Amino acid sequence: MKEITWNDFEKVELRAGTIVEVNDFVEAIKPAYQLRIDFGESIGILKSSAQLKALYSKEDLLGKQIVAVINFPNKQIGPFMSECLVTGFYRDNGDVVLTTVDNSVPNGARMG
Repeated sequence: MKEITWNDFEKVELRAGTIVEVNDFVEAIKPAYQLRIDFGESIGILKSSAQLKALYSKEDLLGKQIVAVINFPNKQIGPFMSECLVTGFYRDNGDVVLTTVDNSVPNGARMG
């Protein structure tokens, strides 16, 4: 394990957001969704691609409050531009379990 400083951690903008739209990402190599996530007034709605199909249906995801990194550079994924990184944990088989918020917080709230 490589240690980081508190200053390093503070550079990562982990924010709460609510998934407001879920679409199939048919062009993705691995099964994925295209998400639109509301991070509140000051940040707005950002897009992300997420490989969540193994454990989550569209209905499961819609309205779910998640945790994402919002200050990575945008990433082109095929024809889709991802604007944030939805966080989660990998199971041994590669399925992703989302990092979610246990009790509602304002969209855009920062972890730290």
